[in-house]
Amino acid sequence: MAQFDLPVDQLETYRPEREEPADFDAFWRDTLAESREHGSARFDAVDSAMRSLIVEDVTFPGFAGHPIRGWMLRPRHEPVRGCVVQFIGYGGGRGHAEQWSLLPSAGYAVFVMDTRGQGNGVSVGSTPDPVGSAPQVPGKMTAGIEHPSSYYYRRVFTDAARAVDAARTHAAVDPERVVVAGGSQGGGIALAAAGLSDGLAGATIDVPFLSHFRRALRITDASPYNELARYLQSQRGDEESVFRTLSYFDGVNFAARATAPALFSVALYDAVCPPSTVYAAYNAYAGDEKQMAVYPYNGHEGGQWHHTQRHLAFLDEIFG
Repeated sequence: MAQFDLPVDQLETYRPEREEPADFDAFWRDTLAESREHGSARFDAVDSAMRSLIVEDVTFPGFAGHPIRGWMLRPRHEPVRGCVVQFIGYGGGRGHAEQWSLLPSAGYAVFVMDTRGQGNGVSVGSTPDPVGSAPQVPGKMTAGIEHPSSYYYRRVFTDAARAVDAARTHAAVDPERVVVAGGSQGGGIALAAAGLSDGLAGATIDVPFLSHFRRALRITDASPYNELARYLQSQRGDEESVFRTLSYFDGVNFAARATAPALFSVALYDAVCPPSTVYAAYNAYAGDEKQMAVYPYNGHEGGQWHHTQRHLAFLDEIFG
């Protein structure tokens, strides 16, 4: 696929009007307050062949106190420079601890949040989603979409904010030296966490999903956004109700509340998360210290290992 979205000069100034419900802040304040009443995180040491790292199996209370699994890895023989709370792409779970050894080898702790109800052959999951749903199409995009209170991503985004809370309770972590990170769905979750969590040291948000939904449905039929179109093909007349629900979960609205230093990335051939949806969030991002890495000829894979080097440089800038 060739470049199909707006030219770069228009992307750089693209600021669509936000579809933001009047009770957005109250909705999230009440959701988080209720979920923060439930317990604390547990970190259980596990044996690992990665002898230079300490590996812990994590369980922490997420939305409504539901137990959420994760991994915590950190260097064994040196102080932790900072902690990265890592969120995962669509369909993936926390996988195996060995998949997350890069950041600890660079001196950081990494707290990996399992995504409830997800997990595939590449990245196995360990956390069920105990909440049922009205009729939906396969995938997660339409689960509970009939109302904001029942929508799947209400639970996931709450889990993400609670993951930040949990990481900050670890004895090896300085609560003021925490970064949120993710790509695709993980980027959308990281953006939500950045908008819902105070005092973060930074955020890396790569080719983020879950942003500027109405635009996405107009210009791409790629999965997973096409789950919404397929739902509306049968739920005729529900379009505005669906978009109202989605407005509580739009990355553009979380970006307007996020202030931590941020590194975004965008790929101009990306049909999965179209560039204009990424720039809509980036241009709304409230923090003064933000930068965008642009990959003009890449699709949803983005900058891959080249961009990983940018991540490490960004963390060096933050943590010195």
